[in-house]
Amino acid sequence: MNILMPVDGSEYTKRMLSYIAAHDELLGAQHEFTILTVVPLLPAGVTGFLERAMADAYYEECAQEVLRPIKAFTDQKGWKVQLISRKGHAAEVVAEFAEKHPTDLIVMGTHGRSVIGSVVLGSVATGVLARTKVPVLLVR
Repeated sequence: MNILMPVDGSEYTKRMLSYIAAHDELLGAQHEFTILTVVPLLPAGVTGFLERAMADAYYEECAQEVLRPIKAFTDQKGWKVQLISRKGHAAEVVAEFAEKHPTDLIVMGTHGRSVIGSVVLGSVATGVLARTKVPVLLVR
């Protein structure tokens, strides 16, 4: 099974990874994992003052801050993973990635906000659910 795991390095990402590790019989090392982090785009007003190489270095550093500890965790667990970073709006990028690449399941951590909290604050999980036909497992 190809499992896509969007990550942001938050406590919710850690809970999701711990959940998967604790449920090896369901989602363990026999599967292939794609770890995807999405770095928000810099505002247009900022990018106009930066050289492209400088902006690219910023995006790469942000991605690596999230991916380094996750790589260490997955190596320890013996999981077969592919680490990927993209730029953009997280929900859109995750859903588009899942549609364009072989993905059997998306597993992601969620804050577990109320419906009103999600409407006011937005939710990557809600956005992914609205944009994809791939099954999604949310871990609170």
